[in-house]
Amino acid sequence: MSEGTAGAVWLTQEAYGKLRQEYEHLTTEKRAIISKRIAQARDEGDLSENAGYHAAREEQGQNELRIRQLKAMLDQAQVGEAPAASDAVGPGMTVTVAFFGDPDDTETFILGSREMLGLGGAVDQPVYSPQSPLGAAIIGQPAGAEVEYTAPGGKAIAVTILGFEPYRA
Repeated sequence: MSEGTAGAVWLTQEAYGKLRQEYEHLTTEKRAIISKRIAQARDEGDLSENAGYHAAREEQGQNELRIRQLKAMLDQAQVGEAPAASDAVGPGMTVTVAFFGDPDDTETFILGSREMLGLGGAVDQPVYSPQSPLGAAIIGQPAGAEVEYTAPGGKAIAVTILGFEPYRA
């Protein structure tokens, strides 16, 4: 995997296969089912008061959104095993940080996403996206680096990277 590739999404082979399968299902079978529901609801008459029609259109919108998300992820995918040991933090790694001012306040998490790792909900550790404020601040940094990021609430938070290693299931 080339970690310097902008916008690249690291995926395990298993995750790529699952996402490709979901994409195929949503673009074929599910689209056809939703289109049929919309057509049936349309045949019932007045669309302004037709709850079935509005529900089907909402489902269609959600399906198309997920299709776009999957397509973007699959198009940018770099498929392979978790990155080998490295001298810098990257996607697919388990990272431990200490929050500035309190060396006992540490957190260990996976840098990636459940989809990237092919885990679904089967992981006990927190998972942070490389695009999250914390993920973006630590990516490419070595152990011992002190970095600061802005939390969604606007608060500046400083962390020290204590260590990292490739994620292992």
